[in-house]
Amino acid sequence: MQQLLIQLIKATSIFILFFGIISNPIALAVNIDNGAKIFNSQCAGCHLNGGNIIRRGKNLKLRALKRYKMDSVDGITNIVKSGKNNMSAYKDKLTSEEILDVATYVLQQAENNWK
Repeated sequence: MQQLLIQLIKATSIFILFFGIISNPIALAVNIDNGAKIFNSQCAGCHLNGGNIIRRGKNLKLRALKRYKMDSVDGITNIVKSGKNNMSAYKDKLTSEEILDVATYVLQQAENNWK
């Protein structure tokens, strides 16, 4: 009976873990605090509070992100990796995990109006 109970607990744990990952695969991998730290050290010089000191319209506010089809973690990740125009590429400066963290942080901040 004890062996059956242990197997049932293991199976239930695997089930919960599997479906938790399927329903939100990024949730376990992303570190928002790390994203904030990276943003403050690498991005805030040009994008303080989601703005843009170089090109005003190319800011990180949700409206601008939607206008330029950058309102997803994938869209933000791609521009952080590759850069564009005045925006530097960070694929050689940050790891893939750090890029995912900062992209998730930026989208979360945009959705919260940078508050």
